[in-house]
Amino acid sequence: MMEEALLADLITELPNAVRLQRLVHTLHQRFRCGAVVLLRLDEDTLRPLAAVGLVREALGRRFVVAQHPRLAAILSQREPTWFEPDSRLPDPYDGLLDERIGEPLPVHDCMGVSLYVEGKLWGALTLDALHAGTFDDDARRDLQRYTLVIEAAIRITRLEHENRSLRLARSDVFEATQMPRDGEILGQSTVIRELLRELEVVADSELPVLLLGETGVGKELFARWLHRHSRRRNKPLVLVNCAALPESLAESELFGHVKGAFSGATTDRPGRFEAANGGTLLLDEVGELPLVVQAKLLRTLQNGEIQRLGADKPRHVDVRIIAATNRNLRESVRDGHFRADLYHRLSVYPAPIPPLRERGNDVLILAGYFLELNRARLGLRSMRLSPAAERALLAYSWPGNVRELEHVISRAALRLLSRGASRSDILTLEPDMLDLDASATFAPDSLPEMPDAPNPAQILPLRETVDATQRQAIVRALEASGENWAQAARLLDVDPSNLHKLARRLRLK
Repeated sequence: MMEEALLADLITELPNAVRLQRLVHTLHQRFRCGAVVLLRLDEDTLRPLAAVGLVREALGRRFVVAQHPRLAAILSQREPTWFEPDSRLPDPYDGLLDERIGEPLPVHDCMGVSLYVEGKLWGALTLDALHAGTFDDDARRDLQRYTLVIEAAIRITRLEHENRSLRLARSDVFEATQMPRDGEILGQSTVIRELLRELEVVADSELPVLLLGETGVGKELFARWLHRHSRRRNKPLVLVNCAALPESLAESELFGHVKGAFSGATTDRPGRFEAANGGTLLLDEVGELPLVVQAKLLRTLQNGEIQRLGADKPRHVDVRIIAATNRNLRESVRDGHFRADLYHRLSVYPAPIPPLRERGNDVLILAGYFLELNRARLGLRSMRLSPAAERALLAYSWPGNVRELEHVISRAALRLLSRGASRSDILTLEPDMLDLDASATFAPDSLPEMPDAPNPAQILPLRETVDATQRQAIVRALEASGENWAQAARLLDVDPSNLHKLARRLRLK
């Protein structure tokens, strides 16, 4: 029965993410365990591609193999690896199995197998259980037998990606959820998936791109993504923080200078445009450029030539421009602070980056990523969010976006240790440790103010908007009732059983 289910998915046309998720669900049912995770190896790090049985933030974890001896042992051999229930090796999923009743528990039974595609180590499959004896000899033999089918599913997924990449005239694109670790964009929300599909198309062109978004949304990360998926991926990506350029030095920094051009210019010096020749130049905070430099930048964009400060002859450069700003450049043009002609040159393809408050459960995936970073940095056995902390993160409006989330998790981890927590325990972050600004929490009877002229890319599907509103209302009711579900149901004027069903659908339970 198990083999038939796996083989049926191999010959069925399915989205790749769906195929992999069905794979782990089938294995979860067969082995009757707590969690099954499929992890891909990127250089020295394993990252979950599909999982069942883990808390939601676990998909954002990135496991450096050298820091996790069990994962290293699994990768070191072809046969399934099983660990004795009393093994002293820490389990990477301690406290992360989705057992919502009581305290988070350590894993007591664990096995896994390395996975190979075309003779090369691809990643691993892990199975974990809270109860010793879950994986007996028969279970280990079954895992060995299923390994070939699992590897076949991965191989088919990879081939489908390669075919898709060929249709896009590129050979190394591998879906947003399977990017290299360097500059990885985490998230599974609809707005992020649609944005990445859009950027994947524009990345292969030579069009200038203007990345728009609030402070902290990760505009530089998206710029790196664009460069890595462009034809210029093997050429330099040069970053310029326009806000940090003094007006007196901005022209020299961008275009270079010759010896004697000004006091202190003792040698010829190339600028950022020449450093990026053949590649990509990111002009971050482009709205801060002085007007005099804007005029020279416009000429470079028009004719592909620069002129070093003090030089007589221009130089040709081949550079693709990606600009980024948190300003409303239309208003800057209207107020005379930004040239209209330069704005139109830079905004051939404007790409708004959604704020974190519009990305739904992505906040938990990103939180998982930062939790694992801090766990490793602080030498902790395990660190996770309590269910109440998860709800608090989902209900917060994140005015500082992803950057604020990173700082919140880092501070909470340090605060936990300052209260005397042991590094050898499974540590849980509660809402009070997150120190979130109560004034930045969504009210249940209101939505964040919408801009006067919203961009279509910033508008969520109606179902997601309704879900977000319901989720926030339930979170507020639970907070007001002290986590008493019956009382929360009375506050919301709904039947308690219906509230439980809705909470499960919204993944609040």
